[in-house]
Amino acid sequence: MNALKHLLMTVLIMGTASAALADPVFSHHFHDETMRIDYFHTGNSEEEIISLDQVWRQGTWAGSRTHLIDNLDLGRYYTKIYDADSGELLYSKGFDSYYGEWKTTGLAAEGIRRTYHESALIPFPRRTVEFALEVRQKDMTLKEIYRVSIDPDWHMIREDALDEDVIVMKAAYHGNPHGCVDIAILGDGYTADEEGKFRDDVQRAADLMLSYEPYKSMADKFNIWGVLKPSQESGCDEPSRGVHRNTSLGSTFDSLGSERYLLTEDNRAIRDVAANAPYDVLYIMVNHERYGGGGIYNLFCTFTSNNQWSPFVFLHEFGHSFAGLADEYYSSSTAYNDFYPAGTEPHERNITALLDPENPKWKNLITPGAELPTPWRKAEYDAMDAEYNKGRAEQNKRIADLMKGGGSEEEIEAAKAAGEAWSKSHQAKVDEWFKGSEFFGQVGAFEGAGYVSRGMYRSQLDCIMFTKGLKKFCAACSAGIREVTERYTE
Repeated sequence: MNALKHLLMTVLIMGTASAALADPVFSHHFHDETMRIDYFHTGNSEEEIISLDQVWRQGTWAGSRTHLIDNLDLGRYYTKIYDADSGELLYSKGFDSYYGEWKTTGLAAEGIRRTYHESALIPFPRRTVEFALEVRQKDMTLKEIYRVSIDPDWHMIREDALDEDVIVMKAAYHGNPHGCVDIAILGDGYTADEEGKFRDDVQRAADLMLSYEPYKSMADKFNIWGVLKPSQESGCDEPSRGVHRNTSLGSTFDSLGSERYLLTEDNRAIRDVAANAPYDVLYIMVNHERYGGGGIYNLFCTFTSNNQWSPFVFLHEFGHSFAGLADEYYSSSTAYNDFYPAGTEPHERNITALLDPENPKWKNLITPGAELPTPWRKAEYDAMDAEYNKGRAEQNKRIADLMKGGGSEEEIEAAKAAGEAWSKSHQAKVDEWFKGSEFFGQVGAFEGAGYVSRGMYRSQLDCIMFTKGLKKFCAACSAGIREVTERYTE
């Protein structure tokens, strides 16, 4: 164990031991350690099959010891832990999953099955518990799809030593993990020779986040760690461009068929690396210059560290994975079908179906006198966006053709530069257009959100969850972020 890991363990043990007496309910049911439950999630749009893989006993529990029951009602799935003897609900947490996105794709609707590896982290129980998984139905109610008993004394529970090759750094530390949100930024596509770059990139990201509202005013509630298992090669996979890299976490573009969607399916690798630090939230920072990322609530989020839009993507994707915020854009192509069923109110705090216009979701935030729905020049915006998306698709195709067809390095780099310039100039045009609107800065209900052009609404004209750039979180997003932060802090 390297020196920083030893110091980390010592600090956590001392801090948690002194506070244990103040948490009698937690201490009665749980040890101050983490149980990691790995399982396989298989199926298509109509079926879901769960099977237990492995159970692990790992380091100090990073979460709250007082907020054990998740009443946020966010996420398409819920982990629930019950006392096996009494049936009492001891712990719960909402989340989304890679499988949850897969089941909304066209291929899943055709009956094609896929299997994803997933993990649930819970405080390590003192006695036998029932581990249950629930999935949200189309009417937004939860239905149990799996349950199994887990005896904490089971001889098959693994207690493997941590990987000695993993590097841990502290980018921001404000207190005991039980009272803070602990974010682990995992590096992917950084070789051993690029450790210095990784450290610089992590610190830059941490400094950005804690200087950006609403995180800035809550900075003392966040710890941020950098965790790196060096990769054999720099970068990541770009399958549609014919590029494959040997990296420690297996990050790849073209996830679920979307060229800029950057995810990884190697859950076990992620969890093994992340176990080297306490964490509530996982970030994967990919050493790459291409625009892209992804974020799944209470799973992980990704961004590339070397693009002009990297700061924006870092904050945008964290909004998904940490606060369960929805995408507010609606015109970009996605791989989803029926992601938000018609006639139901989404649980995400920043979009609404406005089923009850007299009592909108963010009623207390609305600008006095604002009309609901709030009119805006949507058709004009849609025309600008369609033109941009058409041009972007053509540029991406040209880059892919050059990379797969033996284009010269000069041609490829010129095509990439043209794409970045096109993105920057379009966004500057859009920003100016929004600023010229009479509704700019007002809070209302603007149609177009959550991948849906009609019948779904966002709270303000623009937001970091809507278009590119370091603009403000809208009023609904900011309130949602603060609400979730409170759940992790004591």
